[in-house]
Amino acid sequence: MKAKEFDQKFEQGEDVLDYLDLDKAKRPNLEIRRVNVDFPSWVIQALDKEAKRLGISRQALVKVWIAERLERAA
Repeated sequence: MKAKEFDQKFEQGEDVLDYLDLDKAKRPNLEIRRVNVDFPSWVIQALDKEAKRLGISRQALVKVWIAERLERAA
């Protein structure tokens, strides 16, 4: 099927899932990339204390806080 036909079916509200290979589907800009950041020990201790209070990992806390800050800045 050509892209134009697919777009027409989609825009007309037809079910187009049968035309997609969902095993190979990717969401743009959501691939994981590793970043290393060095913090002083007092920052790590404060992060660990807050993460424990919330019942989440340090990594999850940092991800959430950075995402929230970026959303506010946008």
